Amino acid sequence: MEFLHRTVLITGAAGHLGRAVAQHFADRGARLGLIDLAAADWSHAAPTGLPAERWLALPTDLLNREQTAQAANTALQRFGRIDALINLAGGFAMGEPVHATSDETWELLFNLNTRTLLNAVRATVPHLLAQRSGKVVNVGAASAQQGSGLMGAYCASKSAVIRLTESMAAELREQGINVNCVLPTILDTPANRAAMPDADPTRWVAAADLAAVIAFLASDAARAIHGAALPVRGLS
Repeated sequence: MEFLHRTVLITGAAGHLGRAVAQHFADRGARLGLIDLAAADWSHAAPTGLPAERWLALPTDLLNREQTAQAANTALQRFGRIDALINLAGGFAMGEPVHATSDETWELLFNLNTRTLLNAVRATVPHLLAQRSGKVVNVGAASAQQGSGLMGAYCASKSAVIRLTESMAAELREQGINVNCVLPTILDTPANRAAMPDADPTRWVAAADLAAVIAFLASDAARAIHGAALPVRGLS
C-alpha cells in the first residue's frame, strides 16, 4: 500500500473523475482530503471501504483564496501532514471563434482551469516546502497541445496549466517536490456519453485508468519526473 500514512488532497473530488481518483488512493492506504463546492453532489464522494477517520470532506469554493487556504489547513490539522495535491477541478465549454470570444467565456474557463489551480497550490505548497517533500499533479488536456476551432479559450486555459506545471517544477524540484500534469483526451463519463450518444466510449479514457496514471505521478516511483505533461489518450 504505497500511500499508507500519506495524505492526499483532491480538488474536484465529488465529480466522476474525482471519485475514481479518491477510490484509487484509498485502496492504496491514503488518507484523503476531498475538496469540492458545497453545492456539489457529495452522495458518492466517500470511497468505498474507507473508514471515516481516514477521509475528510472539505466543501470549498476554489475561486476563493481564503476558503481554499482554510481547506488545506483543516486537512493539515486533521492528518498532520499533506503529501500530495491532485488538481482535478476544471471545466469545459465550447466557445465562440477567437475574434468573437466574450469576456464571460474567457473568464469562465480561465477561472475554472487556472485560478482554481493557483489557489490550490498557494494553499498547499507552503506546507510541502516546510517538510521538503511532496507531489503536485495537475490535469491539463490533450487539446492543450494544439488549438481547435471554437475552443480557443479552453485550449489556451489548458495550455496555461502545462506552463504553470513546468514553472512550478523548475521552482520546486530542488526542494524535494515533484510537479507534473496529465493530458487526457475525452473521458468516459456519464455527461460525455449523454453529450455524444453516437460516439464509441470504449475509445475514450476510463476514469480508473486516468486515476492510475495520476497515482503513479504522485508516487515514489515518479521521483525522477519533473515538469512532465503526460498524454493519456485511450484509443481516441
